[in-house]
Amino acid sequence: MGELYLESRLDFLRANQNPDGGWGYFPGKQSWLEPTTYAMLALHGTPASEEPLENAWKLVRSWQTPDGSSRPSGQVASGTWITAHVVMLACVRKVYDDQVRASVDWLLRIAGAESTLTNRFISHLHVVNTKMDFSHKGWPWREGNSSWIEPTAHTLVALKKVASQYHGPALMNRVRDGESLVLSRRCSDGGWNCGNPNVLSFDLPSYPETTALALIGLQGRSAKELAVPLQAARRFRQETKSSLAKAWLTIALRCHGDGIDAPANEIKVFNDVMLAAIEALGHPAGNHRLLRTGGVA
Repeated sequence: MGELYLESRLDFLRANQNPDGGWGYFPGKQSWLEPTTYAMLALHGTPASEEPLENAWKLVRSWQTPDGSSRPSGQVASGTWITAHVVMLACVRKVYDDQVRASVDWLLRIAGAESTLTNRFISHLHVVNTKMDFSHKGWPWREGNSSWIEPTAHTLVALKKVASQYHGPALMNRVRDGESLVLSRRCSDGGWNCGNPNVLSFDLPSYPETTALALIGLQGRSAKELAVPLQAARRFRQETKSSLAKAWLTIALRCHGDGIDAPANEIKVFNDVMLAAIEALGHPAGNHRLLRTGGVA
């Protein structure tokens, strides 16, 4: 069931690949690494995809900087969190060369600014009125910024997938610390928002999409730890009006073993590359398995 739903989205992606090999967030727009990542994942292994995906991979590789990080587009000078996506794509393509190792090394060097000794000391003195735990290292959107749930979740997926090719304790230690950071920032309603669970003694609500990404990053944690968040994700999936959030929640729940019925054969595709790709990934016959990590590193 739902074959037209899946194929309509894959056809949309095939029709909107840019001449440079990448995809923009919307058809006809400049290529960016994030929509390119999800289009590549969605099309992986589909008919007549080998050459288009090879062209996309060459573009992605060309955006690596000398320090091992990757730029989010050809117009941006420095690397960002998007480096995690490149490592994930490399694992999907079974590429584990020096360029990939340099990217992993960069991810292991980067940590949120709140984890510095100074900020941890300030937190210990309770100068900042928040329940946020500063003792763990997550990942920022850009080097020098604070950690956020989304880049931390994406990096956890990448590091778990590459773990079998990267020996030594450094990677495992960062994965465990990153997981601890995500778990420490769970909101009181069971899910996650972008960063803080509490500010000025007020509990903040969680968001559907961020909850989904956190759960994808936490694959391999115990059923007891994830029972309440999974309940929140199931509730969000029923209630959310956001197509993107619903697609991410579908992928997250599938990664944790939930059986979800195929969508109706809706062939209408919104003019949005990211949404089309993530909806395709979440289909029962889609490539959501590519986001599975096999558990803890």
